[in-house]
Amino acid sequence: MFNLILFGPPGSGKGTQSEKLIAKYGLKHLSTGDLLRSEIANQTPLGVEAKKLMDKGQLVPDEVVIGMISSALDTNPEAKGFLFDGFPRTAAQAEALDKLLELKKTSIAVMLALNVTEEELVKRLMKRGETSGRSDDTNENVIRARITEYHNKTAVVADYYKNFDKVVMVKGEGTVNDIFSSLSAEIDTRI
Repeated sequence: MFNLILFGPPGSGKGTQSEKLIAKYGLKHLSTGDLLRSEIANQTPLGVEAKKLMDKGQLVPDEVVIGMISSALDTNPEAKGFLFDGFPRTAAQAEALDKLLELKKTSIAVMLALNVTEEELVKRLMKRGETSGRSDDTNENVIRARITEYHNKTAVVADYYKNFDKVVMVKGEGTVNDIFSSLSAEIDTRI
């Protein structure tokens, strides 16, 4: 089983690149953002609480996210591997994910981190907000708070995986296909 983490700040292109990588490599996409948005759309108690936090640019509690990931792994035993999109976001989540995967007799092969400037991220998210219906993509102050939160809390995740020599920085600006080619080249050396 080949598991990878696609990492980067909000608006870095994780969703776009995930779709292309899943199609090419036959991986199962695990996006905690998509799982949370589904909860929000269905107005579950988790979704209502998550929306309040997300609208402020804050992250959802670890135990909720880890629980969703465990369930997703259990319901996809036939998967060739998983692409983790936007998760883990903290060192504690990374440790919990590694422990969870170890229990399931697998591990993370590589973390591919998309590197994008803050101004490009704001531009992309504001444009996405015009059509996405996501309230956290329409307010520049909330967007900048999300980017700051990402840098303050999630940069340590890359440091965590660097300890295991599993992090590769990939330029996240350029054409979609150029970025995809760079990501694919890194995966091809590990499969």
